[in-house]
Parts: sequence; C-alpha cells; structure tokens
Amino acid sequence: MKRDEILKKLRQAGDYVSGQELCEYYGVSRTAVWKAIRQLERDGYTIEAVTNRGYRLVESGEETLSRVSIDSHMDTQWVGKNLVFRKETGSTNMDAKLLAEEGAAAGTLVVADMQTAGRGRRGRGWVSEPGTDIYMSLLLRPSCMPQQASALTLVMALAVLEAVAEIVPDGVGIKWPNDVVINGRKICGILTEMSAEPDGIHYVVTGVGINTNRAEMEEEIRSHATSLMIETARPVNRAKLIARVMHYYEAAYALFAQSQDMTALLDRYNAFLINRDKEVRVLDPKGAYEGIARGINEKGELIVEREDKTRELVYAGEVSVRGIYGYV
Repeated sequence: MKRDEILKKLRQAGDYVSGQELCEYYGVSRTAVWKAIRQLERDGYTIEAVTNRGYRLVESGEETLSRVSIDSHMDTQWVGKNLVFRKETGSTNMDAKLLAEEGAAAGTLVVADMQTAGRGRRGRGWVSEPGTDIYMSLLLRPSCMPQQASALTLVMALAVLEAVAEIVPDGVGIKWPNDVVINGRKICGILTEMSAEPDGIHYVVTGVGINTNRAEMEEEIRSHATSLMIETARPVNRAKLIARVMHYYEAAYALFAQSQDMTALLDRYNAFLINRDKEVRVLDPKGAYEGIARGINEKGELIVEREDKTRELVYAGEVSVRGIYGYV
C-alpha cells in the first residue's frame, strides 16, 4: 500500500487510528500497515503507537519535503495531482517543459528541494538553497489564445498570496505583475513560459519560488526581500504551503477559464495590489515615464494615469514598474 495514503488518513484523523481500522479501510494486512508506518518514520515523521489505541501522527512546524508529504496535504481535483518530486534538479521549469513535450497531463506539478539552475525574469538567476525554500512549476494546457496566457502569471500570484495570507494575515500584497510581498519586501517570484503557435497553445509552465525558511537574506537583497520565517519567527511547513497554493490556484484558474481573462478575479487582485493609486515609474524601452497606477484591467495590464490624465496600458512582458521612491 502507499504510505502517503496512511499519512493522509492519520493527518485527517488528528488522533489515534487503530491498526484494524487502517487494515479494513485499505483492505490490507496488519503487516502492510506496519511496513507503511515504518517507512513514514524513516521519512522523518514521528508516529506514536499505543496498544489498544493505534497510531497517531505527531505534527510539527517543520516537515520533511517529499512527494509523500506534499500529497498528504493536497485537496485538489486535478491541479498538482500528478506530482513529480526531486531532491535536486537544474530547474523545475525545465523539468516541467520536458514533461510537457513528453505528453504529461495538465496539472502536473514539479517540486524540488534544491535547484542548481533556477531562473527569474529576463534570465536572472534565482538563488536555490536546499532544505529552506519552495521551488515548483505547474504545467497547464489552457484553451485560451497565446496573448491571453500572460494573465496566468497574475492568477498564480493571487493564489500564492491567498496561501501566504493564511500564515501572515497582515501586510501581504502583490507588486504588479507577480511579486508577492510582505510589508513591501518580496517573498515570491513567478516565471511563466509558453510553447505556442499563433492560433493556439501547446502548453504553459508557471514556475514559483517562495522564500520560506531562510533565517536571513543575502545582504545585497535584504532591503527588498524577506522570507516567511523572518516575518513569523518560526519555520513554515513547506509541504502544506505548496498544497495550499495549489488549492487556491485550482479555484482561481476555474474563474479564469470562464472568460479566459481576469474578469472574475479583477476585484480580488486589485484589492491586494500595493501599487494601486501610487506613483510609479514605468521603465519602457521606448522611454521611461511616471504616473499613478490605477489597477489592472481584465487582460492583466496595469493602467497607469499620466500627469495629463491620459492612460497607458502596461503589458507585463514589455516593461518593469518601480515605485518612485523604491522597490514598491
């Protein structure tokens, strides 16, 4: 039997579950249950065994990141159900794209404990240390047109924000288009890549990196980046957070799919947009300019009102937007 099934059952119970109940529920022998329990213990879980009471999972703030641990928290219908976990990889986006080329199903999620070749926007490197942060990539096969797919980056930003808000309820926001921040400092980066033709999409891969359990940030980024551990002064369960992001993403994606844009998500996204009604500097290759950010439209474009009251629509793939006086 699969040990992740036992783990999920123990986690859902929250108390002792008898060995006999597990045998009957899964239709296996006591020996099979015992072997699954031993394997979970080897994976780093603490499980109490008491005569005449059964087994109980002892939860802690930290949890060994593995396919089993992530799957035991997952409550989605299709997003993240095909889960690929790697202790170390070059890039989860690269892995997900390879799986896509091989025919992997929409909703396939690749998670790694460590990346050696992570990338951010415009080819920037992404620091990927083992045992601390979240590195994952989600494969999608949307029916929308290629020009509509950029909004999926914003959908993921909203899902990450809603999951993070369960841990840090205050001070969480989105810096357009896809940086999730806490008290003005970045905790998450998102990179969406696509394989498409003019009239259709083969697949979309959205990569997510979340600063989770770093005790401190590198000096050069400390002023504008943070981690969940820094903000909460306690370790965060990475497996659970991954599952919660997928939970929120599945719900948000269903709304996106109705109109193939941000129409149904517009109010939610704009409510968390920290740039909204603030002065911004748009770093457009055609020429930088300043204005007031007025939120996004249904395409996910940032509406910037210039001094003469004319409005520009800023497309995420073309430019960068900065606060007049700093990162946000």
